[in-house]
Amino acid sequence: MSRRALTLLLSGFLVLALGVVGAFQEVPYVVLSPGPTENTIGEVDKKPVISITGRQTHATTGTLSLVTVAYQGGPAAQIDLLTALRGWIDPTVAVVPQETIFAPDRDPQEVEEENTVEMTNSQDSATAAALNELKIPYDMVVTVVSTEKGKPAEGKLRKDDQINYVDGKQAKNVDVVGDAVKAHKPGESVVFNVTRGKDKLDVTVPTIAGDQGQTLVGVLMQAKYKFPFEVDINVGDVGGPSAGLMFSLGILDKLTPGSLTGGKRIAGTGTIQPTGEVGAIGGIAQKMVGAKESGATVFLTPADNCAEASKAVPDGLRLVKADTLHNAVQALDALRTGKGNVPACDAG
Repeated sequence: MSRRALTLLLSGFLVLALGVVGAFQEVPYVVLSPGPTENTIGEVDKKPVISITGRQTHATTGTLSLVTVAYQGGPAAQIDLLTALRGWIDPTVAVVPQETIFAPDRDPQEVEEENTVEMTNSQDSATAAALNELKIPYDMVVTVVSTEKGKPAEGKLRKDDQINYVDGKQAKNVDVVGDAVKAHKPGESVVFNVTRGKDKLDVTVPTIAGDQGQTLVGVLMQAKYKFPFEVDINVGDVGGPSAGLMFSLGILDKLTPGSLTGGKRIAGTGTIQPTGEVGAIGGIAQKMVGAKESGATVFLTPADNCAEASKAVPDGLRLVKADTLHNAVQALDALRTGKGNVPACDAG
């Protein structure tokens, strides 16, 4: 073999070896893909997703499925370049920078705890929204779950503190407290009136700027409700707040005679406020794929996600705009009866 041929052969092997090594090099990205769906009026592991005790319930038909997004990657298990490349060429998944899912200054355990609390808050907010829709009264208080290490609230607010007022404004829900904090400029102080044990006291907490410039104190809160009957939601390892709308609809369907779905296979997504407002979520494209794969023909879409969803909707899946729980119920009524307006998502 000539020296030139040997050189080319060795060079080829070197390029191949470098390519193989590079393909398995870890990269700071996360792959988002369609996750499992769960029928909120069905069962998981032979247990009802929604169980209601102490109140009459009614039979349901069809499906009201929540949808999820699965992910690969993260600080504790980074993906390799080859996995990222496969994701980039797959139209059903998304590859996003790791920091968009896991903030650089956040401990993964803190993120997991926050997701768990968000799911619990979402379930409680869903129940509250359903009861508000049915005009059934209940009680609620905002409590402290934990404070972030190194943030201003640490050592000032304590676990299980009940927040009564923020800067003199009644803490009607978690969002009211959060909005009151965000109304300050970083460096200003917030006055929390809390019940701690048997005492009521004012706690002054300075604010700082977060990574995105937002004002924060570093407190994780949870709304604790006292409902007139028990609503238990069982969804296994699903985390985050994006199933709120579908939980509310599932609760409503069980509490009211007749069927919301009319036997149709319906899926959807969206956060929910106790007052019934439906909020935007992430991963809408992957969630629509999961809905279609589960057999759904209708997909309830938060109004703020409509433009994005309309550009990526799978064939055979009808997008229905949902801005409030009440309007979502009316849309389902119109779909079932063929009477009334069914608000559609569009790209506008």
